Amino acid sequence: MYNIYAADPQFRSPQRLHRPRYSIVLVAIYSFGLVYLDMGRINTEHRLLLIASCLAVLALAAGEDGEARMAAGGFVRANGTRFMVGGRPFYSNGFNAYWLMYMGSDAADRSKVIATLDQASLLGATLVRTMAFNDGGSNRPLQISPGVYNEDTFKGLDFVIAEAKKRGIYLILSLVNNWSDLGGKRQYVQWARDQGHYLSSDEDFFTDGLIQRFYMNHVKRVLTRVNNFTGVAYKDEPTIFAWELMNEPRLLSDLSGKTLQGWITLMSAYVKSIDPNHMVEIGLEGFYGDSVPDRKKFNPGYTVGTDFISNNRIPTIDFATIHSYPEQWVSRSSNETRVEFMKKWMASHIEDAANELRKPLLVSEFGWSARSNGYTVEARDDYFRMVYDAIYVSVQEGGPCAGGLFWQVMAPGMEGWADGYEVVLERSPTTATIISQECAKIHNFMSAV
Repeated sequence: MYNIYAADPQFRSPQRLHRPRYSIVLVAIYSFGLVYLDMGRINTEHRLLLIASCLAVLALAAGEDGEARMAAGGFVRANGTRFMVGGRPFYSNGFNAYWLMYMGSDAADRSKVIATLDQASLLGATLVRTMAFNDGGSNRPLQISPGVYNEDTFKGLDFVIAEAKKRGIYLILSLVNNWSDLGGKRQYVQWARDQGHYLSSDEDFFTDGLIQRFYMNHVKRVLTRVNNFTGVAYKDEPTIFAWELMNEPRLLSDLSGKTLQGWITLMSAYVKSIDPNHMVEIGLEGFYGDSVPDRKKFNPGYTVGTDFISNNRIPTIDFATIHSYPEQWVSRSSNETRVEFMKKWMASHIEDAANELRKPLLVSEFGWSARSNGYTVEARDDYFRMVYDAIYVSVQEGGPCAGGLFWQVMAPGMEGWADGYEVVLERSPTTATIISQECAKIHNFMSAV
């Protein structure tokens, strides 16, 4: 999403066949702890003790050898419609936490990163999507101006990668934002204007030669960065699951998707030329375009200049993604209609990933906003369960959908960052239980294949 102000592994290792049993135990411990906390039966001192105890169990049972297991497995690869690691199929549920680098850049805030990754490990989540951008501005930017970087913020990203590695958690790193939040393509266009380029709109990001060089320089700088904590270059780091070219690219000046097709082709090839180890994905929401006109019926009544089929057929794109926000896209509709939209959205893309693309698919953003009409926690839980059930059916049937990442986790004390979709796990016991149960199901399935 990353349009944050506008709205509104513990994978199975061949050496550890008993791993899923731990997931079940952790689900029970985690669920009991959260529910007990939520019931308000204990004072603050005992509450903190229970949290510490849960995290201690996490350290012993869920993340004791995450780094070693990840190193043994190596890089995750796409092989047909499956992800593979260490010669075995890989499936994963997880979440988005776009703010990790920001909080990791200040020692006073790093506890939020640690707590969130501990929560991920405790839940059994093995994949987190976050950002490797924060362009311009004065609020802990990563790229201050073209080619000029804030070392403290870069160290924040180093810290996130190092801490994820300790826990065996993979990261999808997004390289720029389509939206203006945290800079995005608008900031790149402004940088070009500052150097004398006349540009008519933010969409010139995709075609202007100077902006393309700015972006490619950023790609190179990030991919070749050597982590201060691990001593490993990002391009050589198995903790990184994939590079994402852009969060939710849209190009309304060319609804055919052809202009964006050229940009994706160029930039994905460039990423691969620097880093052949990692997978590359686009960051698409999943809107259909002109290549298969009949599939446009699954769009929410409009197109955005992307083409799910043709964009993802590019050889240097390893897997497809979809996002979905029915309460925004089909806003004047009932909750039941929105749920039905999501069911059809997922089903059509799973079908196309299998038959047209022959590549894996991730539901890399989904959520249910507390600001939507008729919101209840129960409605959110039901929606999450529906999404996870569809993913699990695909997994069981050998289909291409390999996992889901909900939007988004936030740590306690981040109320000012809330966008309505946030899930504070410590305060959301029923939602956390559903997530942990679904992660356990995925782990148990991988143990049997």
